[in-house]
Amino acid sequence: MLIITTQGRVDFLYLNEQDMVDAGVMDMQACIDVMEGVFELLSEQDYRMGGRNNNSRGMVVSFPDEPVHETMPANGPDRRFCAMPAYLGSDYRIAGCKWYGSNIDNKDKNLPRSILTMNLNDADTGAPLAFMSANLLSAWRTGAIPGVGVRHLAKKDSKVVAVLGAGAIGHSTAEALLLEVKQAEVFKIYDVDANQSQALKQELEATFPRVTIHIVDTIEDAVRESDVINLATSGEANPMIESEWIKPGALIIGSSSGQFDPDFIIKNAHLVVDNWKMYEEVTYEDVYPYNSLEMGVLGRLFLDWIHEDRMTDELITNIGVIMNGTVPARESDDDIIIFALGGQPVYDIAWGYRIYQNALDKGIGTKLNLWETAYQVR
Repeated sequence: MLIITTQGRVDFLYLNEQDMVDAGVMDMQACIDVMEGVFELLSEQDYRMGGRNNNSRGMVVSFPDEPVHETMPANGPDRRFCAMPAYLGSDYRIAGCKWYGSNIDNKDKNLPRSILTMNLNDADTGAPLAFMSANLLSAWRTGAIPGVGVRHLAKKDSKVVAVLGAGAIGHSTAEALLLEVKQAEVFKIYDVDANQSQALKQELEATFPRVTIHIVDTIEDAVRESDVINLATSGEANPMIESEWIKPGALIIGSSSGQFDPDFIIKNAHLVVDNWKMYEEVTYEDVYPYNSLEMGVLGRLFLDWIHEDRMTDELITNIGVIMNGTVPARESDDDIIIFALGGQPVYDIAWGYRIYQNALDKGIGTKLNLWETAYQVR
């Protein structure tokens, strides 16, 4: 709903974090359903992002280890700025951009590691529709993607779920996993921060009383005998997953990066991604090794393996072709699946637009004026 008068006045909606909550940004089940629809649009190629082939995740501003200029920030864990623009078609037909700054030292200032905002724009005029707080938006859409993965890739009788990482993404992902693992009996939490693990445990026990929640001491304890494992670590964490720990039939979801024996994974696992074209775009924007502490995701790890001639991209399957029935998710219950995620701005646009619509319907937010009539009309 674009607010433009015949005189050229432009208004847009401002939504602060509480407005986003009131408009339903934390409705995980609805978010999973919306993300599932986004994968269908990706398969139909009814979207655009930036970059050489219109599939760039976004542009990153990073910093040198030893800046020459006294006022310039120095490189550090999660120290960057990033702009993530995209267009999404079909019923959305909208453009937008997520913008954030990130610094792991923010925790010492009682601030989130990343501080995010999102703007939505009319696809015809480019006029702004909404400017919104986006920390919860981004966390919930990130958590929802593993939920879609479980829905289409996990064994239906999965009972044991584990997360490596109990931070903001670990929290939202845990809810999505337990909503979609319908027969879950045990949920295991591993994190180097005991306080984060305990907070997640208490939250899940209140929300999912039918599931036994365990805090485990090692990565091995988390992975062994688990049917679904989600990697959601941050900063310099890059957990090693030993091959013998992985249960036959397990689904491993990579919301962050991890380390594996490439020979074992290439020979014994199905490699599924959210959008392989996005990872191919990385080869035009970055240099080998593509998987790094700064931008570590499993899809980039697959790029490294291809660069090292360990495998070809013929082993990669987009989840969209599994969802539409072109390719089966599994040939047997013992198949191991690695589902690699690398946040795309089309997710943020989709969920942001749904929340924007909810806010309009409920009268939530503050209407702001861009101009009555543009000073320059050319």
